[in-house]
Amino acid sequence: MNSLSTYFLLGISLAAPIGPVKATLLNTGIKNGFFHAWFFGMGAIVTDIIYMLLVYFGVGQFIDSPYMRIFLWCFGFFVLMYTGIENLLTLNNISMDPKFRKIVRLRHSMLAGLLMAFLNPLTILFWLGIYGSILVSGGGQISGIETIIISLAILLGIGLVDFIMAFLSSSSRNLLSTPVLKVVSFISSLCMIGFGIYFGMQAFKALF
Repeated sequence: MNSLSTYFLLGISLAAPIGPVKATLLNTGIKNGFFHAWFFGMGAIVTDIIYMLLVYFGVGQFIDSPYMRIFLWCFGFFVLMYTGIENLLTLNNISMDPKFRKIVRLRHSMLAGLLMAFLNPLTILFWLGIYGSILVSGGGQISGIETIIISLAILLGIGLVDFIMAFLSSSSRNLLSTPVLKVVSFISSLCMIGFGIYFGMQAFKALF
Protein backbone atom coordinates (compact mmCIF):
# COMPACT_ATOMS: atom_id res chain seq x y z
CA MET A 1 0.00 0.00 0.00
CA ASN A 2 2.90 2.36 0.77
CA SER A 3 4.29 1.67 -2.69
CA LEU A 4 0.92 2.35 -4.34
CA SER A 5 0.50 5.60 -2.42
CA THR A 6 3.96 6.63 -3.67
CA TYR A 7 2.93 6.12 -7.30
CA PHE A 8 -0.39 7.85 -6.62
CA LEU A 9 1.46 10.87 -5.23
CA LEU A 10 3.81 10.69 -8.22
CA GLY A 11 0.82 11.03 -10.54
CA ILE A 12 -0.43 14.03 -8.53
CA SER A 13 2.96 15.75 -8.54
CA LEU A 14 3.40 15.23 -12.27
CA ALA A 15 -0.09 16.50 -13.14
CA ALA A 16 -0.10 19.53 -10.82
CA PRO A 17 2.31 21.87 -12.69
CA ILE A 18 0.64 24.22 -15.16
CA GLY A 19 1.85 23.12 -18.58
CA PRO A 20 0.22 23.66 -21.97
CA VAL A 21 -2.38 20.93 -21.41
CA LYS A 22 -3.35 22.13 -17.92
CA ALA A 23 -3.49 25.76 -19.09
CA THR A 24 -5.93 24.73 -21.81
CA LEU A 25 -7.95 22.64 -19.34
CA LEU A 26 -8.34 25.65 -17.04
CA ASN A 27 -9.31 27.86 -19.96
CA THR A 28 -11.87 25.26 -21.09
CA GLY A 29 -13.42 25.16 -17.62
CA ILE A 30 -13.71 28.94 -17.51
CA LYS A 31 -15.28 29.15 -20.94
CA ASN A 32 -17.48 26.06 -21.12
CA GLY A 33 -17.90 24.69 -17.59
CA PHE A 34 -16.93 21.62 -15.56
CA PHE A 35 -17.90 18.78 -17.88
CA HIS A 36 -16.05 20.23 -20.86
CA ALA A 37 -12.91 20.67 -18.75
CA TRP A 38 -13.30 17.17 -17.26
CA PHE A 39 -13.75 15.58 -20.69
CA PHE A 40 -10.73 17.53 -21.93
CA GLY A 41 -8.74 16.01 -19.06
CA MET A 42 -10.11 12.55 -19.87
CA GLY A 43 -8.93 12.94 -23.44
CA ALA A 44 -5.45 13.78 -22.15
CA ILE A 45 -5.53 10.67 -19.93
CA VAL A 46 -6.37 8.54 -22.99
CA THR A 47 -3.18 9.88 -24.54
CA ASP A 48 -1.28 8.96 -21.36
CA ILE A 49 -2.57 5.40 -21.63
CA ILE A 50 -1.51 5.22 -25.30
CA TYR A 51 2.03 6.33 -24.50
CA MET A 52 2.19 3.96 -21.52
CA LEU A 53 1.34 1.07 -23.83
CA LEU A 54 3.89 2.21 -26.40
CA VAL A 55 6.64 2.38 -23.78
CA TYR A 56 5.58 -0.94 -22.24
CA PHE A 57 5.71 -2.75 -25.57
CA GLY A 58 9.07 -1.24 -26.44
CA VAL A 59 7.94 1.28 -29.04
CA GLY A 60 9.49 4.08 -27.01
CA GLN A 61 12.62 4.08 -29.14
CA PHE A 62 10.53 4.94 -32.20
CA ILE A 63 8.75 7.91 -30.64
CA ASP A 64 12.08 9.10 -29.22
CA SER A 65 13.76 9.12 -32.63
CA PRO A 66 15.13 12.51 -33.80
CA TYR A 67 12.73 12.79 -36.75
CA MET A 68 9.70 11.94 -34.62
CA ARG A 69 10.69 14.45 -31.97
CA ILE A 70 11.16 17.20 -34.56
CA PHE A 71 7.73 16.36 -35.98
CA LEU A 72 6.14 16.59 -32.53
CA TRP A 73 8.01 19.78 -31.60
CA CYS A 74 6.69 21.40 -34.77
CA PHE A 75 3.12 20.19 -34.30
CA GLY A 76 3.18 21.21 -30.65
CA PHE A 77 4.30 24.67 -31.76
CA PHE A 78 1.48 25.09 -34.28
CA VAL A 79 -1.24 23.63 -32.04
CA LEU A 80 -0.34 25.73 -29.01
CA MET A 81 0.20 28.94 -30.96
CA TYR A 82 -3.10 28.49 -32.79
CA THR A 83 -5.03 27.67 -29.60
CA GLY A 84 -3.44 30.48 -27.60
CA ILE A 85 -4.00 33.12 -30.27
CA GLU A 86 -7.56 31.92 -30.89
CA ASN A 87 -8.30 32.20 -27.17
CA LEU A 88 -6.93 35.73 -27.10
CA LEU A 89 -9.11 36.71 -30.05
CA THR A 90 -12.23 35.27 -28.37
CA LEU A 91 -11.74 36.78 -24.90
CA ASN A 92 -14.72 39.06 -25.43
CA ASN A 93 -16.94 36.00 -25.88
CA ILE A 94 -16.46 34.92 -22.25
CA SER A 95 -19.75 35.48 -20.48
CA MET A 96 -21.47 34.54 -17.24
CA ASP A 97 -24.48 33.44 -19.27
CA PRO A 98 -25.10 29.70 -18.53
CA LYS A 99 -26.01 29.13 -22.18
CA PHE A 100 -22.42 29.93 -23.07
CA ARG A 101 -21.36 26.50 -21.83
CA LYS A 102 -23.40 24.63 -24.44
CA ILE A 103 -21.66 25.96 -27.53
CA VAL A 104 -19.08 23.14 -27.72
CA ARG A 105 -19.94 19.43 -27.71
CA LEU A 106 -18.38 17.28 -24.99
CA ARG A 107 -16.82 14.89 -27.49
CA HIS A 108 -15.07 17.82 -29.14
CA SER A 109 -13.58 18.84 -25.78
CA MET A 110 -12.37 15.28 -25.20
CA LEU A 111 -10.85 15.09 -28.68
CA ALA A 112 -9.12 18.43 -28.11
CA GLY A 113 -7.56 17.11 -24.90
CA LEU A 114 -6.44 13.92 -26.61
CA LEU A 115 -4.82 15.71 -29.54
CA MET A 116 -3.15 18.42 -27.46
CA ALA A 117 -1.64 15.89 -25.06
CA PHE A 118 -0.68 13.53 -27.90
CA LEU A 119 1.20 16.31 -29.72
CA ASN A 120 2.83 17.59 -26.54
CA PRO A 121 6.52 16.59 -26.55
CA LEU A 122 6.68 17.08 -22.78
CA THR A 123 4.17 14.24 -22.38
CA ILE A 124 6.38 11.95 -24.46
CA LEU A 125 9.52 12.90 -22.56
CA PHE A 126 7.74 12.15 -19.28
CA TRP A 127 6.50 8.70 -20.26
CA LEU A 128 9.83 7.76 -21.80
CA GLY A 129 11.78 8.97 -18.78
CA ILE A 130 9.71 8.43 -15.65
CA TYR A 131 7.51 5.55 -16.76
CA GLY A 132 10.35 3.86 -18.62
CA SER A 133 12.51 3.96 -15.49
CA ILE A 134 9.64 2.51 -13.44
CA LEU A 135 9.40 -0.46 -15.79
CA VAL A 136 13.09 -1.27 -15.46
CA SER A 137 13.22 -0.68 -11.70
CA GLY A 138 13.88 -3.64 -9.49
CA GLY A 139 16.08 -5.27 -12.09
CA GLY A 140 13.16 -5.79 -14.42
CA GLN A 141 11.36 -8.01 -11.89
CA ILE A 142 8.04 -6.14 -12.06
CA SER A 143 5.28 -8.49 -13.24
CA GLY A 144 2.53 -7.62 -15.67
CA ILE A 145 -0.06 -7.37 -12.88
CA GLU A 146 2.20 -5.10 -10.83
CA THR A 147 2.76 -2.88 -13.87
CA ILE A 148 -1.00 -2.53 -14.37
CA ILE A 149 -1.55 -1.65 -10.70
CA ILE A 150 1.29 0.89 -10.71
CA SER A 151 -0.01 2.44 -13.93
CA LEU A 152 -3.53 2.70 -12.50
CA ALA A 153 -2.18 4.40 -9.36
CA ILE A 154 -0.34 7.00 -11.48
CA LEU A 155 -3.37 7.58 -13.70
CA LEU A 156 -5.61 7.91 -10.64
CA GLY A 157 -3.35 10.65 -9.30
CA ILE A 158 -3.39 12.45 -12.65
CA GLY A 159 -7.17 12.07 -12.92
CA LEU A 160 -7.68 13.51 -9.43
CA VAL A 161 -5.68 16.64 -10.29
CA ASP A 162 -7.61 17.05 -13.55
CA PHE A 163 -10.91 16.70 -11.68
CA ILE A 164 -9.91 19.33 -9.10
CA MET A 165 -8.68 21.74 -11.79
CA ALA A 166 -11.86 21.24 -13.82
CA PHE A 167 -14.00 21.86 -10.72
CA LEU A 168 -12.07 24.96 -9.65
CA SER A 169 -11.99 26.50 -13.12
CA SER A 170 -15.72 25.94 -13.69
CA SER A 171 -16.64 27.09 -10.16
CA SER A 172 -14.72 30.30 -10.72
CA ARG A 173 -17.42 31.28 -13.21
CA ASN A 174 -19.83 31.65 -10.30
CA LEU A 175 -17.34 33.23 -7.89
CA LEU A 176 -15.53 35.70 -10.14
CA SER A 177 -16.71 38.54 -12.31
CA THR A 178 -16.53 38.43 -16.08
CA PRO A 179 -13.54 40.85 -16.25
CA VAL A 180 -11.56 38.66 -13.81
CA LEU A 181 -12.40 35.53 -15.82
CA LYS A 182 -11.11 37.28 -18.91
CA VAL A 183 -7.86 38.08 -17.13
CA VAL A 184 -7.41 34.45 -16.05
CA SER A 185 -8.17 33.26 -19.58
CA PHE A 186 -5.71 35.85 -20.93
CA ILE A 187 -2.94 34.55 -18.66
CA SER A 188 -3.61 30.91 -19.57
CA SER A 189 -3.56 31.86 -23.26
CA LEU A 190 -0.20 33.54 -22.81
CA CYS A 191 1.06 30.35 -21.15
CA MET A 192 0.00 28.35 -24.21
CA ILE A 193 1.74 30.80 -26.54
CA GLY A 194 4.84 30.73 -24.34
CA PHE A 195 5.03 26.95 -24.47
CA GLY A 196 4.37 27.10 -28.21
CA ILE A 197 7.34 29.42 -28.68
CA TYR A 198 9.47 27.09 -26.56
CA PHE A 199 8.46 24.10 -28.70
CA GLY A 200 9.22 26.09 -31.84
CA MET A 201 12.70 26.96 -30.53
CA GLN A 202 13.36 23.29 -29.76
CA ALA A 203 12.28 22.33 -33.28
CA PHE A 204 14.54 25.04 -34.76
CA LYS A 205 17.52 23.83 -32.72
CA ALA A 206 16.89 20.23 -33.77
CA LEU A 207 16.67 21.21 -37.45
CA PHE A 208 19.59 23.63 -37.54
